[in-house]
Amino acid sequence: GHHSWGYGQADGPSEWHKAYPIAQGNRQSPIDIDSARAVYDPNLQPLVISYESCTSLSISNTGHSVMVEFEDTDDRTAISGGPFQNPFRLKQFHFHWGTTHSQGSEHTIDGKPFPCELHLVHWNARKYATFGEAAAAPDGLAVVGVFLEIGKEHASMNRLTDALYMVKFKGTKAQFRGFNPKCLLPLSLDYWTYLGSLTTPPLNESVTWIVLKEPIRISVKQLEKFRMLLFTGEEDQRIQMANNFRPPQPLKGRIVRASFKA
Repeated sequence: GHHSWGYGQADGPSEWHKAYPIAQGNRQSPIDIDSARAVYDPNLQPLVISYESCTSLSISNTGHSVMVEFEDTDDRTAISGGPFQNPFRLKQFHFHWGTTHSQGSEHTIDGKPFPCELHLVHWNARKYATFGEAAAAPDGLAVVGVFLEIGKEHASMNRLTDALYMVKFKGTKAQFRGFNPKCLLPLSLDYWTYLGSLTTPPLNESVTWIVLKEPIRISVKQLEKFRMLLFTGEEDQRIQMANNFRPPQPLKGRIVRASFKA
C-alpha cells in the first residue's frame, strides 16, 4: 500500500523496513564505493548520453525532493553503452542534499559524502511498456548519479536554482521546458556500476547504478537555494527540506565495477 515515509526521526530510513521489507534486501542502494576494491572491467563500454532534444516538462516539489520530469515517448533523450544492451529513456531527475556541506549525497566514495547528489532516472522502454512496469523489474531502471561539490558558480544550474522558488512547498509544480540536463554532467564520464535499488520507498531492486567519478561544482549560494525548499505544504508548519538522503546500505557480496583503471 501507499505508506507515508520521510526523512524524520519517526518516518526516516531506519523505519522504512517496517512498511517496505525489501529495505533489508540483498541489492539495496546507496552504497559506499570503496575505490580500491572496485574491479576495473575492460569490457565495459563508454557511457553514451544522448540528451539532444530537451524534452523537460515540469519542475515539482514531491515532498521528498525537487524533480524535473521529461517527455519519455521516444528514445531521443536516453543513455546507452556502458553495461547496457538497450537504450534507457530519461524519465526524471532529482537531487538529495544536506543541511550543511558535510553531508547530503547518498553514495559515498571511500567513506566520504558530498554535499549533494543528482540522480538522472532512466527506464528500459525496449523491454517494458511503462515506467511502472520497468520499475518493478530487475533490469528495468538505470540511474546516473552525479556528485555535486562546492566551488565556483555553475552557470547552467542557475536556470534550475532560479526556478526553485516556484516549488517551495510540497505538492507544487511549475512548467519547466527546454532544459537540457547534459549541462549537469561532468566532462569525464568515467563511472562505477553496480546492481542496486531505488533509494526511496518502494525501494525496488530494479536499478543498474552508474555513479560518475568526477563531480560537478556549484556555488554555496546555489546550494542554499535547495535548502529554501520545504518538506511541507503551504498550510503546514514549515520544515526545511534537507538531509533527504538514505545512508549507505550493506554491500552483501556485490561487486562494484569501474569503467576506468584506478
